[in-house]
Parts: sequence; C-alpha cells; structure tokens
Amino acid sequence: MTVQIILASVALIVLAAYLLLELKRDLMMFQQNSYRPSRYRGWLNDSKDSTSLWRLGGMAIWFLAMSTFSSPVASLLIFIIYGASGVWTLARRKYKKPLVWTARSRRIYSVAVLLSIAVSAAFVLFALHAPVATVLYLISTALLACYCISHVLIIAANYILKPVEKAITARYYNDAAARLRSMPELRVVGITGSYGKTSTKHYLYRILSEQFDTLMTPGSYNTTLGVVRTIRELLKPYNEVFIVEMGAKNRGDIKEICDLVHPSVGIITAVGPQHLESFKTIENVQAAKFELADALPADGTAIVNNDFEKIADRTVNNARCLRYAVRAGGADYQATDVRYSPDGTTFTVTDPDGYSLPLRTRLMGECNVSDLLAAVVAARVLGVPDAKIAAAVAAIEPVEHRLSIKRTPGGITILDDAFNSNPVGSRMALEVLGAMPGGKRIVITPGMIELGPEQYELNFQFGETISRNVDIAIVVGRYNRDAIVEGIRSTGHLNEESLHTADTFADAQNILSRIAAKGDTVLYENDLPDTFK
Repeated sequence: MTVQIILASVALIVLAAYLLLELKRDLMMFQQNSYRPSRYRGWLNDSKDSTSLWRLGGMAIWFLAMSTFSSPVASLLIFIIYGASGVWTLARRKYKKPLVWTARSRRIYSVAVLLSIAVSAAFVLFALHAPVATVLYLISTALLACYCISHVLIIAANYILKPVEKAITARYYNDAAARLRSMPELRVVGITGSYGKTSTKHYLYRILSEQFDTLMTPGSYNTTLGVVRTIRELLKPYNEVFIVEMGAKNRGDIKEICDLVHPSVGIITAVGPQHLESFKTIENVQAAKFELADALPADGTAIVNNDFEKIADRTVNNARCLRYAVRAGGADYQATDVRYSPDGTTFTVTDPDGYSLPLRTRLMGECNVSDLLAAVVAARVLGVPDAKIAAAVAAIEPVEHRLSIKRTPGGITILDDAFNSNPVGSRMALEVLGAMPGGKRIVITPGMIELGPEQYELNFQFGETISRNVDIAIVVGRYNRDAIVEGIRSTGHLNEESLHTADTFADAQNILSRIAAKGDTVLYENDLPDTFK
C-alpha cells in the first residue's frame, strides 16, 4: 500500500467525521430557527457563519487541491490537519440548546448525508478507471467541498423533504382534529401574548386542577405541530379542560391553531415589540395575537391585559371581553395593594362591583402578578370557587428561570429570570432587584433579542433601567454589549468600577465569584441560545 493511499484513507475518514459533526451543528441551528429557511438564512447573514475564516480557509484548501499545481501528498496532509482540527473543535464544543433528535431532524440529517454521498459519487465519476489512490483523493476533496457548503445541504435536504413533511403533518393534524371532535364537552382555553403566556399557562393549570381534570401543552409546545403532538400523545377522554399555549412568529400562526382546537376562552397576556424581525411592525404583532380573540365563539370569553396600549385600544366585538390590569385603571379586574418581600408577594384582586379576593404567592415581580391575575380571571370564568383559587395561588411554585428566587448556601439570593427577556419583563425584574434590601444588587445579562429595528434602542433603554436599579452590572456577550453599556453610562448612576463585560457566562461567573458576598442579590436576566453571540 503506497503512502498516498494511506494518507488518502486517513484524510477520507477524518473529513467524513468532520462533515458529519458540521452537518449536525448546522441542523441544530436550523432547528433553533424553527426549520424555516428564511430565518436560517437570516441567521447565516447575521452570524457570517457561512463565510467564517475557518470555512473560507477550507475553500482555499479545496481550490488548491483541485489545481494542477498542488502535490497530492501535500494536499492530503493539509486535509488531515484541517479535518482533525475541526473534529477536535466540534467534538469538544458545548451548546446551551443542543440539537433535539426528533423524527424530522433525523430525516433532514439523513438526506443531507445522502446528498454528501451523491456529491462524492459525482466526483468519482471523473475517474472511474483511475488508481485507488486517485479515487480516494477525489472523495476526500468531495467531502471537503461538502463541508464548505454544508448549510446548502441542510436547506436542500429540507426542501427535498417538503412533500414528505406536508403529508406527515396532514395525517397527524387530521388525527388530532378527530380526537377533539370525539370530546364535545372539552373546554379549551387558548393563551397567547408577546410574553407571559407560558407562566400564565402554568398558573392557570395549577388553579384549574383544583376543580377539573386539566391538560396543558407541555414545555414550549406552542406551535401547531406542538399542539397536534400534545393532543395525539397526551389528551385523554376524561380530560375536562385543555389549556393551549399559542405562539406566533408570523400572522396566521395563531389562527391555524385556533382552527384546530376551537377555544371558548382566550387569554392575551401582552402585545409588545417581540419577534419584530418577522412581524416587522407592532400592528402586525397586535393582529396576530388577536387572532385568538377573533376565533372565539359568540358565547366565548376573551381575557385581555389592558396594561398594554396595543391591547387596550383594540376592541373585541365577537365575544364577551374581560380586561385586567396591574397598572392601568378602568379594567374589569384589577390587582391592587401589591407588596413584595423576600418571601414572595401579596395582592388583592378587585372589580368595580366591589369584588375582593386577597392572595398570597411565593412568586416575585409585577409580571408574575399580572400573569396570576389573568389565570384568576379565567378560573372564575370557568367556575372555580375563590377558596380553591386562593389555595392554589399560595401553593404555586415559581416556574424555573422565570424570576424564580433561590438562596445559595453562602447567603446569596438568586433571582433567576434566564428563560427569556423582553422590554416589560426585564424592567419588572430589575425593579424587583432594586427593591431588595441589604447587600449589593448585581445583574448578569446579555440583553434582549428579536426586536427588529428597535434592537439597539430597547437595549439602550434596558441599560438605563439597569443603572437605576443595580449596584453592579455584568454584560455578557457582544450581541447587545454596545447598546447596554452606553445606556448604563448615559445616566451617570453607575461608576465604571461597577460595570463589567464578559464574553461568556463562564467569564461572568468568574467575575461574580470575586465580587459577590453574603447578603447580595444576583439577577440573571436572559440566557441567549447559540444563534446569538
């Protein structure tokens, strides 16, 4: 066996391993962008991943290997070094939100691998009767070429599978619709909003479970396919109430879910500048969220949050509409006398007719009070007695990473609001931090995302709010760093010694370990996925 055959065999194995790992990483990013090619291409443009120095280096190596000036042995050695370095890097890399191997992701990955094999076979066609060393060399160059266009392979695989996915989706959708039709007594509650919908879902589930056999969509199953999967796998004939979280990144998304589940009660928690990259305008956000209210029957009930201007100014004429608020006046249900302490929150639910229900909860922050208020109103609409509502609210545990409170053995209080961040929720979280007595108040945050053209301005305002409520700020990552830091500096409330920047959360933790002491409170505000740096 010649040296060239040995080197070509090693190069082939190494580059094949590198390509498989890279396709997996690309698929992870495609999944994080909801399997939407347009969003994935947008991420590629923003991240420059397809034109990174490492990938451009791979292209340069490929062109050199295909030229008549290159030495096959030298090229193979470079292949091995380049591929081995890539394998080492990707095999050791940790991700905040790793790829979830679903049936769909497996199909896309398999087709992408088959496309890579087809490209390799095409290269071999140029040398059908060539020596083994030449064939192996060509396959190695083909694998390198596939690595350089791996994003294209993932998009192409998704496109090829489009008819298959459509057929599978239709079959599952029709099965879910049939199951719902077989349960005419099932009451469906839809929940949507720019933010707050997941917390409201959990709180309402806990309250309704005092009275009814209740099912809610789990986790972030807030798309049509997620709801379909919940119905097919979890809905039981004896369920009495089905709580459906409804997410949207485009107009028509919520209507599609409503056409399937036909809610009789709809809760709209917020209309704000979230997902503006896809919605473009706040008016489009409003129209999308109110697809839930528009889908309600004449005897249905819409429950909407009047603390948001784009909810308060939108009428609902097709069904009864109950409005709730924490800050705004004139609502049908109001949260009054809100008081915070390290042990939780107390508040009273009132209405203009003299109704009053005092409540105590371990939850913190105005955003949680608002979400609880929505759940209480929905529970009353469905007939849950006040005593059961109060008992359930008192027993509700904080939803993980949604302004939940913990205490470390070292005496440090942790406010964990890492799940997501938005202009309203982040302000409320910072106000809770600012109200904490004793010790230093510390925030660790990478800022907010998916705010479209308002990205910089809203993160600048976020920085201003930080400066008024904290003693120490640690800004993580580079995506929003300039906006947040400039916002903090603009007020003059925080000196430079109290402002820190860190490239990663690991770096932020190192900074925190040096400055935190017993009695301090630390707020973790947002935790961006790997699609943002």
